[in-house]
Amino acid sequence: MATVKRRNRKATGRRLAGLALLALALIWALPIYWMVNSSFMTGADLIATPPNLVPPNPSLDNYTGVLNDASFWSALRMSLFTALITITFTTVMSLMAALALSRFGFRGRRWLIVSILIIQMIPAEALFISQYRMLDGWSLLNSVTGLSLLYIGGVLPFVIWMMRGFIDGIPEDLEQAAMVDGCSRVGAFMRITLPLLLPGLISTGVFSFLHAWNEYTLALIILSRDSAVTLPIWLQSFQQGLRGADWGGVMAGSTLIAVPVMILFAFVQNRMGQGLVSGAVKG
Repeated sequence: MATVKRRNRKATGRRLAGLALLALALIWALPIYWMVNSSFMTGADLIATPPNLVPPNPSLDNYTGVLNDASFWSALRMSLFTALITITFTTVMSLMAALALSRFGFRGRRWLIVSILIIQMIPAEALFISQYRMLDGWSLLNSVTGLSLLYIGGVLPFVIWMMRGFIDGIPEDLEQAAMVDGCSRVGAFMRITLPLLLPGLISTGVFSFLHAWNEYTLALIILSRDSAVTLPIWLQSFQQGLRGADWGGVMAGSTLIAVPVMILFAFVQNRMGQGLVSGAVKG
């Protein structure tokens, strides 16, 4: 009898925990639902009282206005190019740096690790003036190259630290065994370690992508031409001065901006979860 009661209490506890988690998930999803819901409403429906939880007169006019806007496609190209450059360079550079910190002993190694941690503590806002003057001196303002350079420098220290945790989680004995069987050090890394690092590479790549795709403040400072803006800056075009903002356009644009992120997570969520768990083993 006591055993049955304990089982019933555990089952009840699991149900309550499940309901609590479901409630938290609904609260978390509400802003996303409201964004998508509002993107199908007309201006009058958006300001209706009480708010409409479902579009009373669904319309694609907001999406049509966004997709017919040439500046949207220009901003999309700039955001994509910037994100791809950031992902490529940060992934390759962080892999090499983390491999050196994890697998090789050299003079100044400990101080280099400490320096990476210290760099992450510097507020990004403290570097804005120097970064602006640097790009101005190199004639890289309002360019994909200049913005990508700053994004790479901003995200690289953290990504190196992440990647080092992934590499530390892979026993070095695997590489040494491959070298005993005749592989060179590079061959052992390429055949043994690199495939095991795939979840970590995906995790760091996703983090770099999100940093470049969603960043707003630095892009606002570096990009001053209307023809050279990223998608977060482009959303400002829906601010209509004293007439207020076109919230339907803002919500439609925000939904379209979120679509690539959702597609990316749909493809890599399993690998990314493995990578985050693996990277937490050692640091």
